[in-house]
Amino acid sequence: MARLLLILTSLIINAEEDYEITVLATNISNYGGIGEWSFSAIFENDGESVLFDTGFDENTVLHNAAILNVNLQNVEKVVLSHFHSDHTGGLIKLRESFMDNYPAAFTKVFIAKGFFEQRYNASGEPINGPGGYLRSSDFKTEAESLGISFIEVAEQKEIAKNLFVTGPVDRNVETYIGPSGMYIKKGNDLIPDIIQDDQSLGYLTDKGWVMMSGCGHSGIINSGENLKTIKNVPIYAVIGGFHLWRASNQVLTDTSAWLKNAGLKKFMGGHCTGIQSAITISDFIGIPKENLSHTAVGSKLTKDLKILRSSVE
Repeated sequence: MARLLLILTSLIINAEEDYEITVLATNISNYGGIGEWSFSAIFENDGESVLFDTGFDENTVLHNAAILNVNLQNVEKVVLSHFHSDHTGGLIKLRESFMDNYPAAFTKVFIAKGFFEQRYNASGEPINGPGGYLRSSDFKTEAESLGISFIEVAEQKEIAKNLFVTGPVDRNVETYIGPSGMYIKKGNDLIPDIIQDDQSLGYLTDKGWVMMSGCGHSGIINSGENLKTIKNVPIYAVIGGFHLWRASNQVLTDTSAWLKNAGLKKFMGGHCTGIQSAITISDFIGIPKENLSHTAVGSKLTKDLKILRSSVE
């Protein structure tokens, strides 16, 4: 009897620590939700709510959370995958909306080193950075004036129970996946911006890693390898944007082969992944239909790691 009670207690504790993941912003939506070129998702368990990215328009996450009955008031920690405004656009409005009644809401924001680098065009003129602000420093000043603290991550870090941010990811396989025409300054020289501040979030489960990416500018293989240095277990599931919508057949083949070897069982590719690219990868690996999602607003990965698709899928 004592042994049975111990097992049951262990199961209850584990259930309390497991996260349910709900997509709050991405390209596809239904039932009054806002679909846009962006990403956001929330990790929730009985004691913690962590937001990953904040959408593009300042109202998107607020609106979609409301129609999905997702409670945002307990979100203290936010992970920003990188500086692009389609992932950072909602942060300030979210803080403003909750700060009076919930002083701790949206106050701890984890960013990778390089997030606040000023970006320029080829002529050396500033271009929009985080939150759509022309100057990154202005975004930082405005956010901090509202009580937001930015926590710069230079290496892997556990930010909540079984949730790890990668920080900047070494580009050992993919060198850079993303847009061109952006630059940063080194001294007086403009050098191409490869978005070194891109980071992923890893959720360590008993089946392996659930890896979430905003755009995957570091590369899905590089990011997966980074998590495997924390604990060398399978990459069980991937969720979010992986910037494969324009990938060549060779890139898709190489990516598929790595993911298959890494043990991928569930693919929830949204935002910039590309529907056809997600299908190509899933077909290569042999992922069945029930384990493939195109990750619309409202799509979920449950605590027992089952995919619940939004109806629009």
